[in-house]
Amino acid sequence: MNADGKRFTIVRTFDASRAEVWRAWTDPGVAAVWWHPGGMRTPPESVRIDLRTGGSFSYTMIGPDGDEHPTTGSYLEVREPDRLVFTWGMPGDEPAETPVITVDLADAVDGGTEMTFQLDGVAGRPGDESLYDGWTEAFDVLGELLTELLRGGCT
Repeated sequence: MNADGKRFTIVRTFDASRAEVWRAWTDPGVAAVWWHPGGMRTPPESVRIDLRTGGSFSYTMIGPDGDEHPTTGSYLEVREPDRLVFTWGMPGDEPAETPVITVDLADAVDGGTEMTFQLDGVAGRPGDESLYDGWTEAFDVLGELLTELLRGGCT
């Protein structure tokens, strides 16, 4: 845990290759399907990805009440298909105050891909009804999406 305790980690294993999980993180059309917690949606036209170190991304989550939640960040490290490190916040956030997310992808022991997601800068825990639970819900959708992709049900 970092010095101020504001960090959490979620580890998931997906029945998909690292290339497929990488695509889910980096292809705007695929990311739009799962880049939000339950009850929200991300319009595909809102997703912009400039996938390179120093590049940026943005998207807008829309809640069930129609409230918009714009999100943006910058890529600090892009190492296909193993690692993404990026800031994650709202437009106008101070860079020094913006959480940093690290996504590491590795071959799982029994096949598939193990994803280690770490968010630095915000505390989280299971059942917090906040960021930890929101990301957990998004990863549930990601798992379903990867299953559909493997069956050829999504493009």
